Amino acid sequence: MEKSGRGGDIPGVGLLCARLSAMIGFTSLPPPEVHEGVPMNGSRPRTKKRRGHYGTLLLAGLALWGLLSVHTLLAQGKGPVLVIDVEDAISPGSTSYVNYGLEEARKRGAQLLVIRLDTPGGLVSSTRAIVKAIFASEIPVAVFVAPGGARAASAGTFITMSAHIAAMAPGTNIGAASPVGGGGSQIQGDMRKKAMNDVAAFARSVATRTGRNAEWAESAVREAISVDEAEALKLKVIDLVAVNVKSLLLALDGRKVKLASGQEITLSIRGAQMVALERTWRDKVLSLLSDPNIAYILMLLGMYGLFFELSNPGNILPGVVGAISILLALYAMKVLPINYVGLLLMGLAVIMFLLEIKVVSYGGLTISGVVAMTLGSVMLIDSPEPYLQISLTVILPAVAGTAIFFVWIVGLGFRVQQTRPVSGVEGLIDQIGVVRSAGDEQMKIFVRGELWTADSDEAIQQGEKVRVVAIDGLRLHVSREDGQK
Repeated sequence: MEKSGRGGDIPGVGLLCARLSAMIGFTSLPPPEVHEGVPMNGSRPRTKKRRGHYGTLLLAGLALWGLLSVHTLLAQGKGPVLVIDVEDAISPGSTSYVNYGLEEARKRGAQLLVIRLDTPGGLVSSTRAIVKAIFASEIPVAVFVAPGGARAASAGTFITMSAHIAAMAPGTNIGAASPVGGGGSQIQGDMRKKAMNDVAAFARSVATRTGRNAEWAESAVREAISVDEAEALKLKVIDLVAVNVKSLLLALDGRKVKLASGQEITLSIRGAQMVALERTWRDKVLSLLSDPNIAYILMLLGMYGLFFELSNPGNILPGVVGAISILLALYAMKVLPINYVGLLLMGLAVIMFLLEIKVVSYGGLTISGVVAMTLGSVMLIDSPEPYLQISLTVILPAVAGTAIFFVWIVGLGFRVQQTRPVSGVEGLIDQIGVVRSAGDEQMKIFVRGELWTADSDEAIQQGEKVRVVAIDGLRLHVSREDGQK
């Protein structure tokens, strides 16, 4: 790679500089002429000849500055090296991110795209999409399993071996690419054999195309073999080991790479500008939705939103938030291994919570709903891989919060049922009134600011206080207030 700041590196620049030096007289300048009648006071007269020397010197300096600037621009004009970081499970968000990196590399005229990889695995469909994109790329792609402690497990194995250049950092590993079922468990019977053969053939074809160890690639699928960086280099699974991206670029300078079109190019990336390419907001959202904990929280928000909307129709906002959350949760479930028994238990819990509002079960439906929700949460995503599990630190507070909320709702409803009415006709029960007029069959009493027709089983005189004991339509049934004869 050309170094900036050295004119001699450009053909003809050295000869041009020598001629300019001779022309402006860098070796020696002729002495100034002294004219008669001019006092010698230490100052030199400014003659046309001296002005010509200064002008020539200025022009030569500008010419040299221009040449050096052009050389610097040519050195900086080489395409950059783009770097992206894939540090989570391979999902549609990862596919979108890699495609974005390849597109940006093409637009910017990059010499190389480095994918710094650290993944426990992921979806086969997303892995195949990334491999196809790398195969079709006209920009060289280097997959670098880094930093130390990182891994290219399962899906990461295929992505690493599909790259034009495969590298690993010290303290990393690659392999263990056996397929697993939708719930994270082992596939059984004929389906296991079918899936194993399909993925093994995929691994062999990827390794064969990139000139790597196809036998080891198939063993990584069938026997779940995993190796460290030194063993991977020895087995020709990768091309080199590097400490970091800078040392990787130094090692790759001058290496020849064959692209999808069949064209072979030589990398000239020593000192090239490195540009870290951040995820777009869309890639961040897709990656976030692939997190099982986020999907679970969205499902709960959807449940709460629909509960409040159905219990109090017309609020609109809870229904809108609930519907959006449910749709986002359904998208996440499409890319996650969902156990449908757990999902049905979650739905049953929602139904029980809704029935608790309409049916008097004295908390029985709430307790059943909490049990169904707990079991459903634990069973929703059952996977041996930690990155596919819902954390108990999310499940327990969610279930406890839901239980407390609905217990509070049930308790509030029970207290309301036990509270005596204070308005309407029912609110007249046990109220004290005064007899305004008394007859043989009926009387008029004044109670709570109103005059009512009443009857009684006792003989009650005008002016006596009575207590309302029952209501029959618009007629009150009263009895004499205690303490009166």
